[in-house]
Amino acid sequence: MIGAAWLNGPVGLGAESRVLWPGAKSVLVVVPFVVAGTRLMDVLPLLESDHRVHVVFTVAPAPNGAACHGAEEFIRIRGGLLIPWWQAVQTQFDVVLAASRTGVEQLHGQIVLMPHGSGSLGTRLRSRSAGANAMPWHGLSRDALTSHGRVLPSALALTHDAELAVLRESCPEALPSAVVAGDICLDRLLASIPFRAQYRAALGVAEEQRLVLVTSTWQPESMLGRHPDLLDRLLNELSHREVKIAAVLHPNIWHVQGPFQVRMWLADCLRRGLLLLPPDEGWRAALVAADIVLGDYGSVTRYGAAIGTPVLLSAFPRHDIRPGGVAALLDRHAPQLCPDMPLEDQIRTSATCERGWQSGLLELLSSQPRRAGAILRSTLYDLFGLPEPTRALPRSPVPLPIVDPIVDAATVPTGGLHD
Repeated sequence: MIGAAWLNGPVGLGAESRVLWPGAKSVLVVVPFVVAGTRLMDVLPLLESDHRVHVVFTVAPAPNGAACHGAEEFIRIRGGLLIPWWQAVQTQFDVVLAASRTGVEQLHGQIVLMPHGSGSLGTRLRSRSAGANAMPWHGLSRDALTSHGRVLPSALALTHDAELAVLRESCPEALPSAVVAGDICLDRLLASIPFRAQYRAALGVAEEQRLVLVTSTWQPESMLGRHPDLLDRLLNELSHREVKIAAVLHPNIWHVQGPFQVRMWLADCLRRGLLLLPPDEGWRAALVAADIVLGDYGSVTRYGAAIGTPVLLSAFPRHDIRPGGVAALLDRHAPQLCPDMPLEDQIRTSATCERGWQSGLLELLSSQPRRAGAILRSTLYDLFGLPEPTRALPRSPVPLPIVDPIVDAATVPTGGLHD
């Protein structure tokens, strides 16, 4: 790129003269959007305390060349060394770590590709961005995994044996790279359950209170898209002494609309006590802490149901849900919100209804529960050509949640604060 400076980092020409430990293996972490970044941050602790490995980051542009708001900030706030995309595509890496197909065909290195949600097949049969007449699609198709006849991933991390069966039909040439590794996000949730009391305390939930976690994915068929007044109604209809309400919004809502706009929309709710979790972390702690999840077809609802939390479904595009998956099972068994009826009774009933059907969700989400860290670390070190560290795998409970900052005058319309 004309006029742009090359970043003198630990990779590329001349790097051997700059680094602390010459010969270290290089890892490029590709963050095209925040959701992919959060999944990869679960994997990076597997490389901790190993001076034989160094990690750098880059932000991959969307296919149309656009950048996703928040991706660079996500990396910088964590102290990651961010190299520009144009430099990344001109550099050789030992491993490229990606949780999205975006841009990886332009990179040089052994690609480790994993899903950024719960599974590679996706909840919906069709991509909304492809238009109303789109054909059914999933993340294990030949289009997703190959470029110019070349299989892209050297290691394709699958969550479930069922995905292996799909891959065998959709892109058999990628089978040699497939690894059924399980779901590292789900494993972290399971490891966090013993710390439920600590998460509730961090969220300010009293012992006698119930925590209602409201979650929305980002599309028009989502909870917030279908019921924009639902959070306001919950705060009006539920007793503040008995119930705390927390909200988890998909990162795409935050980064397409902008954090300022999100807080503008929710300003009244925030002033009345809504706990708004930030888009990158905190939602998993709140999920463990919750007494009920009021959610839609997004991954958060599925994870909540899988760890045993009662679920009340608020929005569900039944015409476009992939059959046989967790979302379809939720639709078949979970109670459904009636938006025209009072909310308090529906939440109480849903929290106490029979939930035996949820016991099988864990096995549907992962064929390797609690083993993803071990499998992924082994896979990475095989690609490095290095012996795996002898130290134990890092502890994996999620951190204590940080609630969105208190609303200030900057997020309030010009009319000022209401009495």
